[in-house]
Amino acid sequence: MSGMATPRAGSRRLWSSALGVLAAAVLAVGVNMLVDRLAPRARIDLTQQRLYTLSAGTVSVLQGLQDPVTLRMFYSRRLGSALPAYGAYADRVRAMLEEYVAVSGGKVRLEVFDPEPFSETEDRALAYGLQGVPVDQSGEQIYFGLAGVNLLDDERTIPFFQPERERFLEFDLTRLVFELSNPRRPVVGVMSSLPVNGDPRMMMMMRGGVAGQPYAFMQTLRQFFTVQDVALDAQRIADDVQVLMVIHPQGLPETTLYAIDQFVMRGGKLIVFTDPHSEGQASRPGPGGQPPRDTSSNLDRLLNPWGIVAPHDNVVLDLRGAWRVRANPNDRVQAVDYVAWFNLQGDSLSQSEVATAQLNQVTVASAGSVQRAEGATIEMEPLLTGSDRSMRASVERVQNNPDPARILAEFRPDGLRRTIGARFRGAVPSAFPEGQPPPPEGIERAADLPAHRARSEGPANLVVINDADILEDRFWVRVQDFFGQQVATPISDNGALVANLVDAFAGGDALISLRSRGESLRPFTVVDDIRRDADARFRQTERELTERLQATERRLRELRQGQGGAGAQASAVITAEQRAEIDAARVQILQTRQQLRAVQLDLRRDIEGMETWLRVLNIAAVPLLLTLFAIGLGVARRRKRAAARA
Repeated sequence: MSGMATPRAGSRRLWSSALGVLAAAVLAVGVNMLVDRLAPRARIDLTQQRLYTLSAGTVSVLQGLQDPVTLRMFYSRRLGSALPAYGAYADRVRAMLEEYVAVSGGKVRLEVFDPEPFSETEDRALAYGLQGVPVDQSGEQIYFGLAGVNLLDDERTIPFFQPERERFLEFDLTRLVFELSNPRRPVVGVMSSLPVNGDPRMMMMMRGGVAGQPYAFMQTLRQFFTVQDVALDAQRIADDVQVLMVIHPQGLPETTLYAIDQFVMRGGKLIVFTDPHSEGQASRPGPGGQPPRDTSSNLDRLLNPWGIVAPHDNVVLDLRGAWRVRANPNDRVQAVDYVAWFNLQGDSLSQSEVATAQLNQVTVASAGSVQRAEGATIEMEPLLTGSDRSMRASVERVQNNPDPARILAEFRPDGLRRTIGARFRGAVPSAFPEGQPPPPEGIERAADLPAHRARSEGPANLVVINDADILEDRFWVRVQDFFGQQVATPISDNGALVANLVDAFAGGDALISLRSRGESLRPFTVVDDIRRDADARFRQTERELTERLQATERRLRELRQGQGGAGAQASAVITAEQRAEIDAARVQILQTRQQLRAVQLDLRRDIEGMETWLRVLNIAAVPLLLTLFAIGLGVARRRKRAAARA
């Protein structure tokens, strides 16, 4: 009986195990279906930079929607099959859009289309203005863009999702939704002591030339925003102004300063361009025909109480990116580096701020520095920063026909990097704690002034750039005549910087709080480090072998031409010793070339081998660990069962 019970017990255990596995599978499927229905948004974001977690600003915009917004994503699946990197990026874009739908509570609707060639869907994508890109030589167009519409049929589009802009994906999507929910064009106020709207006197003097025309950045702003001119003696900033630009403020009355102060206290966004020395103002004749003596500007009456310092008695000189200018006629050199005018590139432009991260170059001239006052609580985020090859100099050095060669000869960099433009955010007190100041003599007080505010409502948002010449056309555009029309070609991104700042501020606090996110396609940084180390290790050997090869080939040419260099007769007579030396040189050349190829092969083999091992490790590590864990768990259970039987 005992011998017959053993097979039955084994069969019973086998069926029990099979039923247990089946029950576990059914339970897993059931739990997944239940979670998908009851908690569709439940997830854990384990990425380093929280790529799939929406920021508080985006959540605020989505939950504040009053009317529905429809987003139509056009994505050609062939793009993902031809370029897998775009396929991975498309998955992330779609996942983020689905998150927008879930957070909005149904106010955002998502539709996904695959525009096949010569289909109605492709015609629809073209009608929205999306950009088609040829994937091969057949001429077939592929699409990867987004079109959004609201109940008023207003449209906003992203013509093509560029992977290079992945860090700003959330900002671009949130701005699109925000603009559809607020279709009115933002109002930007401009207060300036410079002729940013054009100078009729200069136009008459130049007889129709480009001098005296409106600044190029103003033309750009008018394309995207409603621009209002604000008088230099204004006692109040209009309520519909969302962003106020104060450019080169000189001699503003107390009542105007108070109006700016209260605009910020009410939550208005402020962009200030001060300047220790305005090159633009110095190059234009004043009312008397001569350039003005005072070319500096400041807003210390407001900035200092807010915890911001923008000195106007010194300028920043920087050798990196310095402009080459014409030297003085008495100098032997024709051109010299003028360290007061320089380009900001690379790490001088903040990569964490949306307004500057995509810019290539910004040009400044006789710029000053910006810093946070000691003990101030306001937050400071640098936007434009000089290099470590810079120094401070008295503003008198760049005034009244400066000598670029002498300034360069006396240039002594101190290794410090100075901020030229920065964004500030935080609660600030009013610069007028006593309240509204009395108007100037002979001027009546405005009757519709709002009540005085002693502190800002929430965090104040402002940008301070200590250089008004950043707006001057000659430092960032080249104007050329094209068949009778003046065409401005940007040579720097100064105009784009101003438009980006206004665009970010006009979007409200939600968009201002957004930062650039990380990228979903993470490079193998370890491999990159190994590549650099390997390259440094092998390049020295490669250079030595190359020099030896060149020397041997040079010696071989000398032997073939003869010692005396007498031409054909000398080369026709070769002694046995020379023949042996020629043969030895040829052998050495062959050996050197073989060693050189071996070094180059080792360089590629080391890098490719390490890449392969890291890829295998990244792909197989988790399954291998789970397998080892399962095996160890099974062995432990078997031993425990055997011990129980014993």
